[in-house]
Amino acid sequence: MYSALLSNRVPDGHALSHLRLAVSGGASLPVEVLHSFEREFAVTVLEGYGLSETSPVASFNPADRPRKAGSIGVPIHGVELTLMADDGTPVGPGEVGEIAIRGENVMKRYWNRPHDTAEAVRDGWFHTGDLARVDDDGYYFIVDRKKDLIIRGGYNVYPREIEEVLYEHPAIAEAAVVGVPHEIHGEEIAAVVTVRDGSQITAEEIRDHVKARVAAYKYPRIVTFTDALPKGATGKILKREIVVE
Repeated sequence: MYSALLSNRVPDGHALSHLRLAVSGGASLPVEVLHSFEREFAVTVLEGYGLSETSPVASFNPADRPRKAGSIGVPIHGVELTLMADDGTPVGPGEVGEIAIRGENVMKRYWNRPHDTAEAVRDGWFHTGDLARVDDDGYYFIVDRKKDLIIRGGYNVYPREIEEVLYEHPAIAEAAVVGVPHEIHGEEIAAVVTVRDGSQITAEEIRDHVKARVAAYKYPRIVTFTDALPKGATGKILKREIVVE
């Protein structure tokens, strides 16, 4: 929604002039989109995080504390968050781990799905499938979905990091980064983008833009253009439906 408001010019005297505070959740909000929206509409955006299984909020950027762009904030009252390695042990400071949540907000079980429940809820912790890191102030930053991780030539590449860089380019309206099979590297990085109305950009220009800002193994070798990215009912980009030709 924030991207749509930025892409479509809002007339002077619009209703948003009365808006004092905005919130974001349900899907990752690119930092560049957040900053652009705040500059355009002079409204602070606070990000939060949760899942249907957590009823649904688990963390938030409190209005009475410093806001950290790109962070899902801190656990809400009565909720515990921790980061775990694949074996279920806590990860060290500054390391990336899977978000696990414990609290009265967590579901009891999946209906008639005992196997899925056993996989997701272990020792009282709900394992979200989201990878994150936490800073010294206790603010969490999601790195990406565990299942979306791309392993290129043995190196881990988090699509969200590359998407953040893509959104920094003024010609790009929306972007999604996915892994595609590759006979040598195992997976190759592909970027699928939509271009803002009135803008023009080539695949080579996009590759150069990202290549100048990330490690050499991270930039997308494959760049494709589309009129629209597949989305669900809430507007969240559905990567599982993206087909790279």
